[in-house]
Parts: sequence; C-alpha cells; structure tokens
Amino acid sequence: MARKSAASTGSLLQWLGLALAILLLDQLSKVLIQGLYAHGAGVQVCSYFSLVRVHNSGAAFSFLSDASGWQRWFFSAVGLLAAGVIVWLLKSHGGQRLFSFALACILGGALGNVLDRMLYGHVIDFLDFHWRHWHFPAFNVADSAITIGAACLILDELLRVRRAH
Repeated sequence: MARKSAASTGSLLQWLGLALAILLLDQLSKVLIQGLYAHGAGVQVCSYFSLVRVHNSGAAFSFLSDASGWQRWFFSAVGLLAAGVIVWLLKSHGGQRLFSFALACILGGALGNVLDRMLYGHVIDFLDFHWRHWHFPAFNVADSAITIGAACLILDELLRVRRAH
C-alpha cells in the first residue's frame, strides 16, 4: 500500500509542478507587459496580432467587468474553490496522463488569474488577435492554459467513450 501512495504522490507532484510552471510563465509575462506598456498601450506585431496591455475586471470575454467590484472576490473564490477540487482530482487520478495534464493546465491558469485579481483587482491581458473588422478579446498565458486544458478534457472524454465501445 505504501508503494501506491508513493507513486500517487509522485504523479501529484509532477502535475503540481506543471501547474506551477504555467503560473510562473503567466506571471512573468504579465510583469514584462506591465513594464513595457502603460494601460491601453501596445504595439502591432503583424497585420493580425498586437501586444496590448488591457485590464479585465470581469471573467472570460469581460463578463461582468462593469459590475460594482463584488466580482473580484466572487471570481477569486470560484478560482480557489476550483483549484481545491482540481488538486483533489489530481491526487485521485494522477496516473491518467491526458486528464491530469488538462487539469494541471487549468489549475495553473486559474491560479494565475486569481493572483491578478487579488493583487490588482483585475486580470492583465495582452495577446490581441484581429483580422479586418473582426477582433477577438485580448487574453493572456493563463487563459491560453485554461483553454488548452478544457480542450484536453474534452479529448480525454471522447477517447474514454470510444474505448468503452
């Protein structure tokens, strides 16, 4: 029984390490953007991509960004609760590689955005894609990790269903 526990702890640490790497990359990128650009300023890198510093006090796609401030603590609490559930899932299912990879990506991204909300009262976004009259809302490394994690969760479930048939 001790062997299984040690293996479980080892895989948990692996996934927590990945989440920490994502969190650090996210925070480093945001510190660089804050040092390079004032709020609202940026640079066009090519015809469809710009680096621009924007602040999002809401959730995805600026949902509730113009609320009175309660959303900062609400989204922080939701992020921390999700992080707790994810750590529990990683501890329980650390051997399921794709599932755990997905959860680690989501965990690192969620904690990156929670940290922003707690430190600044908003999330710092800076990756800005646009084409002709179409404009995708700016996002960051944490958002990218969450999106990759969500896609991997869907893929993991599709593969699990396929194996069951």
